[in-house]
Amino acid sequence: MKCVLRRIGALVKLSLLELWRRNDMFALLVLALVLLVPLSLAKPFGAVGATRYFDEAALLLVWGYSLFISLGIGGRLFTSEFSNRTIYPLLAKPVSRGELILGKYLGAVVAGWSALLFFYALWVASAALRGGDWQPLCFFQAFVLHALFVALATAAALCGSFVLTPSASTTLLAVLLPAMFFFGRRLPEYAQNVSGIARVLVSVSYWTFPHVEFFDMRQRLVHGWGNVDAWVFLAVVGYGTAYVVALLALAHVLFKRKRL
Repeated sequence: MKCVLRRIGALVKLSLLELWRRNDMFALLVLALVLLVPLSLAKPFGAVGATRYFDEAALLLVWGYSLFISLGIGGRLFTSEFSNRTIYPLLAKPVSRGELILGKYLGAVVAGWSALLFFYALWVASAALRGGDWQPLCFFQAFVLHALFVALATAAALCGSFVLTPSASTTLLAVLLPAMFFFGRRLPEYAQNVSGIARVLVSVSYWTFPHVEFFDMRQRLVHGWGNVDAWVFLAVVGYGTAYVVALLALAHVLFKRKRL
């Protein structure tokens, strides 16, 4: 067991260092710094209360950045290994395919979480400069659920990279996940307004695709609505964790069947 954990830990470290060496991660962090801080500090028409909506827009940018990072790093975890043929020496060592997937995935998730922590630190710093209200429990729940979204999106991108090309998988998920984010809760209403095969497809989408809107606590955090009940928070955490485990299990099956 210790040997397995040691090998997975080495893979996590290797994946994390590889991802942070890429220039696009730093470019995205600089872009976030340039856009988020002015947006959060702005006071439209001198109205202090209206800044809450700018805060919400800034957090929406954070969601967009985190989605971009998650899909990018998750979809390219094994692409370079296959193209450069470095997958063979990795598997030649006493490392199973499951350990390889888990180690590289955890490294990607840690890299995504570190970038997410940077984004939230910028947002909190700008809110503190304006003297905004501090809700530690609500902030904790919002960050944990957002981090869970990053883990889910990374797992989905990893799974998709074994079926489609990285660009096709990223494009598909870049459409699917935002669509569920903005319209997922309204799918039952849409199903009532259509018929035939369209109703079946909408209903299947509602019960199959992950409802990532469950992880969104922007309005509660910005407008001071407070935290959710503990049982609701734990239910959403369990829901997201179940999807992550299922996607990793599917990725393992696809990796085992993939011809190298």
